[in-house]
Amino acid sequence: MSRPTPSSRPHICQSSACGCGMNRRDFLRLSALTGAGLAVPMLRAGDAAAQAARGDDLPVKIGYLPITDATPLLIAHARGLFEAEGLRTEAPRLFRSWAQIVEAFVSGQVNVIHLLSPTTLWVRYGTKFPAKVVAWNHMNGSALTVAHDIDSVAGLGGKTVAVPFWYSIHNILLQKLLVASGLTAVTRPRGTAIAASEVNLIVLPPAEMVSALAGKGIAGFIVADPFNAAAELNKVGKILRFSGDVWKDHACCVTFLAERDIAERPQWAQRVTDAIVKAQLWTRSNQLDAAKLLAASGDKRYTPHSVEVLAKVLSATDYASYEASGVARNKGWHQRRIDFQPYPFPSYTEELVRSLLATKVEGDASFLAALDPAFVARDLVDDRFVRTAIERVGGPQAFGLPADLLRQETIAV
Repeated sequence: MSRPTPSSRPHICQSSACGCGMNRRDFLRLSALTGAGLAVPMLRAGDAAAQAARGDDLPVKIGYLPITDATPLLIAHARGLFEAEGLRTEAPRLFRSWAQIVEAFVSGQVNVIHLLSPTTLWVRYGTKFPAKVVAWNHMNGSALTVAHDIDSVAGLGGKTVAVPFWYSIHNILLQKLLVASGLTAVTRPRGTAIAASEVNLIVLPPAEMVSALAGKGIAGFIVADPFNAAAELNKVGKILRFSGDVWKDHACCVTFLAERDIAERPQWAQRVTDAIVKAQLWTRSNQLDAAKLLAASGDKRYTPHSVEVLAKVLSATDYASYEASGVARNKGWHQRRIDFQPYPFPSYTEELVRSLLATKVEGDASFLAALDPAFVARDLVDDRFVRTAIERVGGPQAFGLPADLLRQETIAV
């Protein structure tokens, strides 16, 4: 089994230009990358790289950010599940921003990535790069973390809150919470006056959020774990609301494959998906072992996080205390802090499109107005492989899913 390359060693961000989120410079870089002038040569480079491998012999080249969203990809690699499907793998590559991971994906440097679910809409329809969602990576796994002196969403009025990227479930859910509390989301330069009825949103790399909260540069952040857990354990902040307690069992990151690989190597795409589904099923029953595999102390050092921080997310033995304290309000939902099931429900994708239309983002979002939710659910997602993979591990019931793989979205702000 391959080991992480030097570029995938744990990295702690020290500046906004080098983080695990997407700042404004990353946004502009990615916009330029996928523009007509640069996309074509990079697409050709990716095609050449893919064609160099014959048939299904294309190696699995994972690109990931060091967050729990990447768990299925990394667990599949750590446990040799890709090799068990007859695939070759290269060492997973750790990237420091969403811009870097998409750039590497477009150019063919990596071919299996996890990506924020709303960002996949932006990539496919905003920048017109041909790629598809083939599975969900996980459910929930994010939270709104705030300073200790803030006890409600209303308490964020007149303050600054960080999100990892405009096209993220985090931005969507935060703005739903703000609206419900009578607050207006704004994007103002630092130092600009903010009214008591406004909340200033900034994009900040996840790895910088805990330190920004500790230094009182922001009043809170909403992001994927384990950064919320790190803030708790270091007594920097507290959980105000879990994302999964707002949108029940929502997706955050999804598995994204290039259409060229799906079309030319369907068996390869099936085997990749099979491995990821098996990794999710194993992780659901082996949370602590998964934390140990992903931790900085693990043999492969996939992430810079400690077992303690990762276990607080993956094992979630203290979730009942969040329910008792009122942080998790929907007790009947019976959720884990993070959970794993791979099926990409069409109802979620449809609601995602509708929710994005009502969410403030920076940049040109005009492409959203032309999107039909039902069309996107069919066009953005290719669920052939995940349906087969789920059947191979025992069917929907193995993940506690309905037999018909249908559900109704539940949002409770």
